[in-house]
Amino acid sequence: MGRTSGYDARIRPNFKGPPVNVTCNIFINSFGSITETTMDYRLNVFLRQQWNDPRLAYKEYPDDSLDLDPSMLDSIWKPDLFFANEKGANFHEVTTDNKLLRIFQNGNVLYSIRLTLTLSCPMDLKNFPMDSQTCTMQLESFGYTMNDLIFEWLDVGAVQVADDLVLPQFLLKEEKGLGYCTKHYNTGKFTCIEVKFYLERQMGYYLIQMYIPSLLTVILSWVSFWINMDAAPARVGLGITTVLTMTTQSSGSRASLPKVSYVKAIDIWMAVCLLFVFAALLEYAAVNFVSRQHKEFFRLRKKLKEQQRQRTQGSGESKVKGSNMSGNNAPQGNVAQQCSACAREEELAQQGLLFQSYGIALGTGSAPEMDATPVFADLPPGLGFYDIRRRFVDRAKRIDTISRALFPMSFLMFNVLYWLTYKVLRHEDVQAIL
Repeated sequence: MGRTSGYDARIRPNFKGPPVNVTCNIFINSFGSITETTMDYRLNVFLRQQWNDPRLAYKEYPDDSLDLDPSMLDSIWKPDLFFANEKGANFHEVTTDNKLLRIFQNGNVLYSIRLTLTLSCPMDLKNFPMDSQTCTMQLESFGYTMNDLIFEWLDVGAVQVADDLVLPQFLLKEEKGLGYCTKHYNTGKFTCIEVKFYLERQMGYYLIQMYIPSLLTVILSWVSFWINMDAAPARVGLGITTVLTMTTQSSGSRASLPKVSYVKAIDIWMAVCLLFVFAALLEYAAVNFVSRQHKEFFRLRKKLKEQQRQRTQGSGESKVKGSNMSGNNAPQGNVAQQCSACAREEELAQQGLLFQSYGIALGTGSAPEMDATPVFADLPPGLGFYDIRRRFVDRAKRIDTISRALFPMSFLMFNVLYWLTYKVLRHEDVQAIL
């Protein structure tokens, strides 16, 4: 390697001859920090490269190999390997440069270096958090075309993983996809090899932090169906609280995810849970509306009766004017008799004894308007005040009774379809692709 030896580190081995075959293998020391927002992952590796440089063969020493100081790396030729999907990388220099240089008698060179890499990993989050991801590492030559340099994986143990390697959210599968990714550019064809890491997400964290709390919030909204309909503050407060809670949980589930344009599995779950708690709040609005319809019934009844009374008084006054020629005492007697009848009719109306039908006591003009209201259409005639009120209250209670069974059954059906789709059907499709 000295200046007088004629060795030139700027010239590759076998210059103007066959390409240099560089055999690579990696040892993964740590694997983690898989980030969905930036779609990358971080790992610590030992990168090992082996090639043959006939100029470095020796016979003067009896040892099969020589371990040289890393400072001598600048004195020999090295492959110009780089990571094609790298976002960031750094060497390790504590306490010294973490590099190894070993030369064998036949001229084989072993070059090992420790690196911390941040590599891009495009992710498909449609099944999140029940997804499986495939992250790649691509090793490529920067300046030498395939006429000068070829990368290839070691036949045995090309990718090794530390025994105690544990990922917090993912399960790293044992099988690794080794392959070639030769790149074609305007400047030529460059050698490239890649390894694929198959990662399966463990959803224990999301069950505890997202699915179970949202499930309990939906069940909590159903408590409203067992609370008395007259307790408006309790039912409205419970409904609004559950809606706001689900909104907060839904926002929290999207905080650690990128702003993708497609719908994820967690989005469907949160949207349906929010729909259920919102429907429970609307259910009380319907119950309250139906239970108060008897007041609307009597308000409309009173309005029609007032109109009929005004018509009756108008006809009575015309009769009084027409009988002025007959005498002064007769009209006074008729008016007094009519007012007495009106007072009796008002008393009977307040006691609920006058409601024999929709228009029987109010004249024929009231019946069409009452019958035109759909909510009153199926009320039978002959009901008193309390009977009519009880009819509407019973209707409201029936809505609560139906909701007690309808909401849990609907949510149970959704759960069956949801988990069957994402844990069985789509999971099998993903496994088939991998």
